[in-house]
Amino acid sequence: MAARAPDNFRLKPEATKKQPEATKKDQPEAAKKKHPPLYGLGRAPTAEELQKLDIIIGSDGNGLPPGSGTAGEGRIVYQTRCVECHGATGKEGPFDLLVGGRGSLTSRRPLKTIGSYWPYATTLFDYINRAMPFDTPGSLSHDQVYATVAYLLYLNGIIGEHDRLDAATLRKVQMPNRNGFIPDDRPDVGKKKK
Repeated sequence: MAARAPDNFRLKPEATKKQPEATKKDQPEAAKKKHPPLYGLGRAPTAEELQKLDIIIGSDGNGLPPGSGTAGEGRIVYQTRCVECHGATGKEGPFDLLVGGRGSLTSRRPLKTIGSYWPYATTLFDYINRAMPFDTPGSLSHDQVYATVAYLLYLNGIIGEHDRLDAATLRKVQMPNRNGFIPDDRPDVGKKKK
């Protein structure tokens, strides 16, 4: 049986009237062609904004953009953009811990960090590039992202302090947990529909 509103609960007549939709003349040219009507919220992204987000980086490194960075360069980015959320050494928080945890995944208290859990360094680049810093995601240049990744990998003992990461070298980084995942062989997962 469906729930019924109490008798003393009634919508005001104006709340049941259909609200006017934005007209096509109110919309930017791009929105008229591909998007549903706008409702007075936001704006259509610029071509530059879309291009910045239109990057897919696979675990094999395909799609990595030009640029490069070292841990030394990344230390500066980390200290100015990351320390507030992840702590001075990546071990303090208050948010996700980024460093440590090696060998803890099979313990009673596994610590999932970049050095203990992530299977591919390329996906670390992809995540930082798209989602960090938390308050201004996507605001770092590709050089800054490469440098930040280099610094985090250095803090986890995966690369050297002076190793330069770029599209060619990042895909060669062997993460400690690279073989810690097993393929999902369930018949309903991963099959492409024809």
